[in-house]
Amino acid sequence: MSTSQLQNRPQPESLTASAPSRSSWKLSRTAVNFLLDTFLLLNFVTLLFTTVVVRFIFPLGAAAEGWRLWGLNLGGWLELQFATLAVMTAAVLLHVMLHWNWICGVVTSRLGGGQKHKKPVKDRDGIRTIYGVGLLIMILNVLGVALAIAALMIRGPLD
Repeated sequence: MSTSQLQNRPQPESLTASAPSRSSWKLSRTAVNFLLDTFLLLNFVTLLFTTVVVRFIFPLGAAAEGWRLWGLNLGGWLELQFATLAVMTAAVLLHVMLHWNWICGVVTSRLGGGQKHKKPVKDRDGIRTIYGVGLLIMILNVLGVALAIAALMIRGPLD
């Protein structure tokens, strides 16, 4: 075969297809859910570990003064525990947001007696979003009131 014949010969698809660019590469919804769930599991294990270290490894209260584990004192471990909890809270909120339609479907099927709505799904999406925002506002208000009561009722050692 001559060089011109080799160049004009049809190439297998695997050789001619270019790799997808990063901008066109997208994760499927299943892959996003799997990655988020894996992240939540790892975050939970980290939170569990830091909680056990704070509660059972370090001495309680003032007795922990001067004690260190892997370069962190009790205050450092408490900061790590809180940061892990904050990240987990954000990830759980994202998880709920990604599953909000499913949650609403389960709730309405249980409370609505399993009857199907006659409205198209698109009409209910706005209502579901309003319910979700309302529920989040309600939860944050209850949490805020409980924290305000705790702040007002706390007593120091001289009280």
